[in-house]
Amino acid sequence: MPSAGQAVRTLRAGFAAPPPDGRVMMRWWWFGPFVEEAELARELEAMAAAGIGGVEVASVYPLSVSEADREAGGFLSERHRSRLRFAAETANRLGLRFDVTIGSGWSFGGPHITDETAARRLRWDVREVPTRPFRIAAAQPWPGDELVAAYIGDGSEQEPPTRFDRLPVRDGAVQVPAGSGPRTVLLAVSSPTGQNVKRAAAGAEGPVLDHCSRTATEAHLRAVAEPILAAVPSDLVTAVFCDSLEVYAADWTPQLPAEFHARRGYDLLPDLPLLHTRGEGSERVRADVAMTLGELYEENFVAVVREWAQRHGVAFRIQSYGQPPGPLSAYRHADLPEGEGWGWRSVTQTKWATSAAHLYERPVVSSETWTWVHSPSLAATPLDLAGEAHEHLLLGVNQLIGHGWPYSPPDAPAPGWIFYASGALGDANPWWPAMPELTRYLHRLCWLLRQGEPVVDVALYAPSRDAAQHFTPGTRGYLDLWHATRTHIGEALPAALREAGYDYDLVDDTALREADCSRYRVVVLPFVHDLPEETARLLEKQGTVVTVGGTVHRDGWTAVADVDALLPALAALVPPDAPTTHDVGVVHRRAGGADVYLVANTGPSPRAFTLRPRDAGAAFERWDARTGRAHRVELRDGGVPLELQPYEAAVLVALPAPDPGVPAAPAIGPVETVELAAGWTVAYGDAPDARREVAVPHRWEDDPERADFSGGATYETTVVLTADRLGGTVLLDLGPVRTASSDAAGEAGIRGKSFRAEVDAPVGDVAQVVVNGDDRGWAWAPPYTVDITGSLRPGENTIAVRVLNTGLGALRAATDLDATVAAVTRAYGRRFRMQDLDRAHRPMSSGLRAAPTLRFVRSRST
Repeated sequence: MPSAGQAVRTLRAGFAAPPPDGRVMMRWWWFGPFVEEAELARELEAMAAAGIGGVEVASVYPLSVSEADREAGGFLSERHRSRLRFAAETANRLGLRFDVTIGSGWSFGGPHITDETAARRLRWDVREVPTRPFRIAAAQPWPGDELVAAYIGDGSEQEPPTRFDRLPVRDGAVQVPAGSGPRTVLLAVSSPTGQNVKRAAAGAEGPVLDHCSRTATEAHLRAVAEPILAAVPSDLVTAVFCDSLEVYAADWTPQLPAEFHARRGYDLLPDLPLLHTRGEGSERVRADVAMTLGELYEENFVAVVREWAQRHGVAFRIQSYGQPPGPLSAYRHADLPEGEGWGWRSVTQTKWATSAAHLYERPVVSSETWTWVHSPSLAATPLDLAGEAHEHLLLGVNQLIGHGWPYSPPDAPAPGWIFYASGALGDANPWWPAMPELTRYLHRLCWLLRQGEPVVDVALYAPSRDAAQHFTPGTRGYLDLWHATRTHIGEALPAALREAGYDYDLVDDTALREADCSRYRVVVLPFVHDLPEETARLLEKQGTVVTVGGTVHRDGWTAVADVDALLPALAALVPPDAPTTHDVGVVHRRAGGADVYLVANTGPSPRAFTLRPRDAGAAFERWDARTGRAHRVELRDGGVPLELQPYEAAVLVALPAPDPGVPAAPAIGPVETVELAAGWTVAYGDAPDARREVAVPHRWEDDPERADFSGGATYETTVVLTADRLGGTVLLDLGPVRTASSDAAGEAGIRGKSFRAEVDAPVGDVAQVVVNGDDRGWAWAPPYTVDITGSLRPGENTIAVRVLNTGLGALRAATDLDATVAAVTRAYGRRFRMQDLDRAHRPMSSGLRAAPTLRFVRSRST
C-alpha cells in the first residue's frame, strides 16, 4: 500500500495531467436526423481539438426541407443508421466517448406505440343528474378510452358530495338508481394522454409510451434501441441515455388496481374518487397511488432498460425524475445517474441524482449542464459556462454533459443551425479558440471530484408521502415527485444548510432500508407528517435525528420548530464541515490521505474570508485548475485566507504533513504599474490589413458598421522597457471586473432557469495575449490577468491582445432563420418554437473595454 505522501503525490500528478476520464462531453443534436459524413467528421475533430471528451447523439426535429433528405428517410432509416456507425467509428478513432439516446426527442415513444402501450391518464366526467333512474352507455368517444368505474354522491355543484359510492356496470352501461335529491355522477375513464413525442425527428412521431408497463418498455427497446445497437457495435458505445421524464398527467396504467391491492393491501377502486376530490382519506390514497406508480415505473422501465443494456454490454445513463413520479431510489437501477439544473443551495434535480449516486456508490454522476445558459443561443461566454459549471460541481457532479452542440451543414447561412433553446456550444461561437483552456480547467476539476469519497454530514429525508399528498390534477408539477419534494422542503432549509457549511444528501424510505447510511452523522426530517413506521424504526437505529417542524417525533430525537432553530441544534450535535461566506460554496472529498475542498464564489462580487475546515490537516496546498500547478499556503488564525474574484473557484488540499517538494506561494513585494492607455491600433478579423489607431477603452458597436459584428479584432501597442524592470513576475492586467448594474443584469439574462454571469468584464468577451510573438494564453474569467513573464525584453516590446466576442450579433443579423423555421414548419408541422430570440436585440459591448496595465511584481527576496 502506498504511503500517504505517495498517495497525495499521485493525486497531485493526476490533477496536473488527468487521464481522459472526466472531460466535458456534449449533447450532439442531429436535426432530422439529416447529417453527412464529412461534416460529422469535421465536427468531431473540432470537438477533440477543443478538449471535449465525447458526445451523446440526440436526434431531434428537422431543420432541412431538402427533397434529398426527405427521400433518404429519417429516424432509423438506413442512412441514419449508417451515419450513427460512421460517427461512432470516427469518435473511437479520435479517442472520444460515444453515447446515444435510445429514442428521438423526449419522452420515449414513437410510431410503434399503440393505444395499449401508450401513456394513460384518468379523465373525469362529472355531472349533476336528476332523481329518476337511468343508464349511461360506456361509450368510447376516443380510441383507447376505457371506463374504469362509476360513482354517485349526494350533492351538487353548489354543495359538492362529501362521499361517493360505486355504481354497478352491466351490459356495457352504468346503472344509475333513483334518488331523492341533488346527485352527482362521477365517471373515471382511462384514456391515452394523447401526448406525442416532443421535438421528434422525421419518422419518429408517435405517442409517448407507458413507463409503468413492461410491455411498453420492451416494445420500445425492440423498435428503437435494438436497431441502434445493431447499427453501432456496442464496443463503440459507452452508454445509452434516457432524458428526463416529461410524461404529462400520466396517472394511470391498466394494471394499477391489481398492483395497488397487492402492494398497499387494500382496494383502490372504492377510494378512486379521492384522487379527484378532497375528502377523508384522500391524502393516504394519493400518497399510496404515487408510491405504486413510482414502483411500477422503477420495475417496468428503469430496471428493464438496465437489464437490456447489461445484456448488450453498455452502461445505462438516465435522468430519473419528472412524471411519472419516479422515487429517488429508482436510480439504483442506473449505472450512470444524471441530473439537471443549477443552484447549489437548492434541492435541484442535480442534487436528486448526486444524492442517489452517493447512496448507491456510483462513482460517476453527471449533469445536463448549460441547458438554458445565458439565453438566447450564442450569447453565452466561457465565464457563463464556468460559473454555471461550478454550481453543478458544488452539487456533487463530476461529469459535465454540455447542452449542447448543434450539427450544422457547411452551407447553412450564418450562424448555422441552432437548437430551439439556448446553449449552442459549437465552433460557430467566435470565442471558440479559448474553449480548450476552459475544458482543461473543467477536466481537472471533474477528475479530482471523482477521487476518493464524498464527505457529506447530513442525510436530508425526502418526505415523499407528504409531498405526494398534494398531487392535484392540472397543477404544475403534478406527479413530479422531485418537484413536489422540493416544494415541500422549501428553499430556506437547504440554503441554510449549505451556507452554514453542511453538505447533505437526500434519502428516501428505500435508501434508508437498503443503502449504507452509516456515513451520515445526522438525519434531518423536514416538515414530516406522514412517516412510514418501518422508516421510523430504521431512523431510531440510525442514531442522531433532528426534526424540523412537522408532527413526527420519537424519544431521543431533537425537535426544532423552524429553520432558524435548526442550525444551532445541528452545531451542538455536529460541527459544520467548512463554513464560508455569502455566495461561496464548498464541496469536500477525502482522497489519497488528503481532504480536497473545491471552494467557489458563485456571485458577481469579490469575496474575502478565511476558510476553517473542521478536518483541517497540518498543511494546506492550493491547486490551480487553470495551470495544474500547486503551491503551499500558510495558515492564518486557524484557517486559509482566501480572496475569490466573481465566479472564481479554488482547490484547497489539506495534508497530514507539508510536502517539501511543493513550493510555497511567492511572497509579494513591491508592485510597479505602467498603464497602457495610448498607442493602440486595431484590425478586425474580417479586414486584417485595415489597421487603424484607436483610443481605449474601445467598443466595436460604437461603429454603426460593426453593430452586429461577431468575430474578433486584434489590438496592438508597443512599450519600451528597461532591464531593471524585468527581474520579477510581469502581469498584463486587462482591467477591473465590476458587478453589472441591476438594469443591465435584468435586461441581459434571467436569474433562474437561465444562468448568466452578472459582471461587466474588461474585455468583450475573451482575450488572447501575444507578447513579442509568444502566445501567453487567454483571459476569459476574473481576474483578467495574464502572466507574461519571460516574454518581455529590454527595449521595444509588441503587445497584442486578440479579442473575440459572442455570436449574438450573428444571431441578430440572421435574416434567413425565420424563413428556415417557417419552411420546416410547413413541411413537418410545428415541432418547435425558437425561444428568447427577442433577447438577441439587446445591446452588446465588444472590444477592449478598459486600458490594460503592466504590473511588475517583485518577490520580497528580490
